[in-house]
Amino acid sequence: MEKVRLDKWLWAARFFKTRSLAKAAIEGGKVQCGGERCKAAKEIRAGDELAIRCGYDVRTVVVEALSDVRRGAPEAQKLYRETEESIRQREEAANLRKAGAAGIKTDGRPTKKQRRDLAQWQDKLNF
Repeated sequence: MEKVRLDKWLWAARFFKTRSLAKAAIEGGKVQCGGERCKAAKEIRAGDELAIRCGYDVRTVVVEALSDVRRGAPEAQKLYRETEESIRQREEAANLRKAGAAGIKTDGRPTKKQRRDLAQWQDKLNF
């Protein structure tokens, strides 16, 4: 197999439960191939780099193998390799979320300084 549709591969690699969810994510701009938005019917090849946003996390993966059949999780993990930078960024974002709103406490409406601190914290989460 030399190439496979992007929505089928995302479903087979277990990023999404159904192909229709994968297609909706692609159309919503949550999946990028080579830094650009793409369509569900885009044919990907081994070696392509994908950026996939699932919830709060953005995963950057490199396609290692192709499949259009959904199999078990251990086999699905062999279809891709997540980059070291992506793993590091996800861990940092998780730590920021666990810390809460950077320790900002407000009694009602935040002050101007607190709003700035909250905006800066949100920017860190979105990279």
